[in-house]
Amino acid sequence: MKIIILGAGQVGASMAEILADEANDITLVDTNSAHLQTLQDRFDIRTVAGCASYPDVLAQAGGEDADIVLAVTNRDEVNMIACQIAYSLFRTPTKIARIRAAEHLSHPEIFSFSRPKIDSKEMVPIDVIISPEQIVTQHILRLIEHPGALQVIDFADGRIQLVAIKAFYGGPLVGHELRELRDHMPNIDTRVAAIYRKNRPIAPKGDTVIEPDDEVFFIAAGEHIREVMSELRHIDKPGRRIMLVGAGNIGYRLAATLERQDFHVRLIEKNLSRARQVSELLDGTVVLQGDAADEELMLQENIENTDVFCALTNDDEANILSAMLAKRLGAKNVMAIINRSAYVDLIESSVIDIAISPRMATVGTLLTLIRRGDVVAAHSLRRGAAEAIEAVAHGDKSSSKVVGRAISDIKLPPGTTLGAILRGDDVLIAHDTTVIQSEDHVILFVVDKRQIRELERLFQVGVTFI
Repeated sequence: MKIIILGAGQVGASMAEILADEANDITLVDTNSAHLQTLQDRFDIRTVAGCASYPDVLAQAGGEDADIVLAVTNRDEVNMIACQIAYSLFRTPTKIARIRAAEHLSHPEIFSFSRPKIDSKEMVPIDVIISPEQIVTQHILRLIEHPGALQVIDFADGRIQLVAIKAFYGGPLVGHELRELRDHMPNIDTRVAAIYRKNRPIAPKGDTVIEPDDEVFFIAAGEHIREVMSELRHIDKPGRRIMLVGAGNIGYRLAATLERQDFHVRLIEKNLSRARQVSELLDGTVVLQGDAADEELMLQENIENTDVFCALTNDDEANILSAMLAKRLGAKNVMAIINRSAYVDLIESSVIDIAISPRMATVGTLLTLIRRGDVVAAHSLRRGAAEAIEAVAHGDKSSSKVVGRAISDIKLPPGTTLGAILRGDDVLIAHDTTVIQSEDHVILFVVDKRQIRELERLFQVGVTFI
């Protein structure tokens, strides 16, 4: 696909890197020509220096034949105008915009995606809105709701979940074969989608023995997640005492969501004026002005009794240091937002519990749009090396390579696991004898992302197959 990315900040640069690796034709637009040159030297992309909302700049970037315009500058207004110009001048098929301000997001009726069947001449022509702050907030919320999980991904509106968890000594299934999982939980159906041992994937089979420190990805119906997690490690109830650091968009959104769910939230913000502003907006959150790297402040706020500590500022180093301090002082579960991928690999699971990468949380929205076939959702996993996909099967046995066939008869790409199916309102955990029907929503885990193209071909419908 030919994709124009407007804005070379953290989100834009990350999207350019990931989408270029997918063999797409990428043009990146930004006003900072020096930064563009650096990115062009690193990635296989084309760059254009100029204002993203100028018609001539969009034309220079290839607007006439672009498949997607992705507007992710740091200003909502520029993103909206750029999408309007892309539509008015070039009739760009797909227009995606990053919208951050709650004042805009609270009025979806101004955007054309909200009323696709109505004449959209009076609306801003945006097909998909992405809000990285909102996506990351939901990601963290899932981790707070499922203590012990490394990642929780929703499919089929949450009815099916994919969960990553590290197996610990003492877990009932640790040291046993996977086939014993059914004996431990005879009334709960689940499937292990992948196992990573020392950062290398191993194929999950019935005789595979779970070892301590294995990273296990399993799929189950949403209501059964906690029971399955308890087979791999001791699981606590979600802690109610939460400490957040950073009152930016993510920190404020997360505090507002948690306080509505009766969590006990403390929010620390270094900037005095921002702390005062947020304290007036929040009802049940204690807002403190101070530095989370101040050991005395942490002790005063009873950090040792904190169930979850989240460092959410824009400064990677500050997040890492405050999270390390919180862990040393006794916080039970510690998370930090880290934008630099090199930092994530260094510190996750060693000095802090979970490193949250905003770019990996956000990229799924874009992957869903560029995947061929009817892909409802796509999530990038393991720093982009793996992927989880929700695809819809169409056609019949004569026009589809999957419909009307048992899973054991489907030639899945190497390292691919078909984990679960949503059929109507029913959640089915996939087994070898399960037969795929037309309109089934199929959840797949792909260990090697290089196999995605083959998987897409498998779910595409043709006139006939030989």
